[in-house]
Amino acid sequence: MNYRNVLNVSTALMVFAAGAAYAADSATIAFLMPDQASTRYEQHDFPGFKAEIARICADCKVIYQNANADASLQQQQFNSVIAQGAKVIVLDPVDSSAAAGLVEIAHSQDVKVVAYDRPVPDKPADFYVSFDNEGIGYAISTSLVEQLKTLKVPPGAGILEINGSPTDAAAGLIRDGIHRGLKSSGYKTLAEFDTPEWAPPKAQEWAAGQITRFGSQIKGVVAANDGTGGGAIAAFKAAGVQPIPVVTGNDATIAALQLIISGDQFNTISKPAEVVAAAAANVAVALIQGKTPKSSTTLYNTPSQLFVPAVITAKNIKAEIFDKKIQTVAQVCTGEYQPDCKKLGITQ
Repeated sequence: MNYRNVLNVSTALMVFAAGAAYAADSATIAFLMPDQASTRYEQHDFPGFKAEIARICADCKVIYQNANADASLQQQQFNSVIAQGAKVIVLDPVDSSAAAGLVEIAHSQDVKVVAYDRPVPDKPADFYVSFDNEGIGYAISTSLVEQLKTLKVPPGAGILEINGSPTDAAAGLIRDGIHRGLKSSGYKTLAEFDTPEWAPPKAQEWAAGQITRFGSQIKGVVAANDGTGGGAIAAFKAAGVQPIPVVTGNDATIAALQLIISGDQFNTISKPAEVVAAAAANVAVALIQGKTPKSSTTLYNTPSQLFVPAVITAKNIKAEIFDKKIQTVAQVCTGEYQPDCKKLGITQ
């Protein structure tokens, strides 16, 4: 992939805003999301997508379904929205490999598919919209390595790697980026785990076993998202490990922001879901109109628009999260987190 062709969030928003205010014929668009383990889909992705469709295509109908990590259910939902007349399906697949069959079904009925967040490697969709997942893996791992060096952790020290779901192609891209970031770090990967369904309890259970196995050899954990990172942190706390090793994350969930503020988690990735949701809405409407959406790169033989997110640590959390109003002080600095928020200058 040519990373020079990947847009940053600000640039991409301007690109979409410039051509967004167009009319489209009345049409049905489906927005199919993969799971409910992450709150982002109901709280950010779908509201962002629906709002943008309402703005640029007031007569368009949006059907929303969430498969709750069930690939069979998602296939049923996919067939259902086609039966309901969907002309474009924005699909975040539960199983990226199985999704190839869904794309084939759609194309056989002249329905367009926009892969969303997770790509479909085995069958090109009509477009792919996401954050740069390999870049995310590289960013969180190199950030962790820099922190270990800042803490003067000697070369050869051990790191655990907690990846995402083995059925999620985006998780595979994040894993590839992590491998690239750790390759010449001088630190040793003690063990690696693909977390079924991205489930935090499964990440916690695995991490607990590694704590028993490796003990104080563990100096860092590269976790592919905030849920798996939070699972690892819970395992260290349950084992009475102090201080907690350097732990990464991704998604900038409220829980992860609180862990960063309290010092338990080192980093996360801020990727406002509304950004990719709005981009996907514009792509969907363009496809309905018979237009060719503008791409910044190609991934898995699919024209793609990838956004570059920001790495968040305690050093920049105020500027990147609160000053930019991605989250509010009232949402994050609750109860026990208020004193630590004040230490970082995060106040109402």
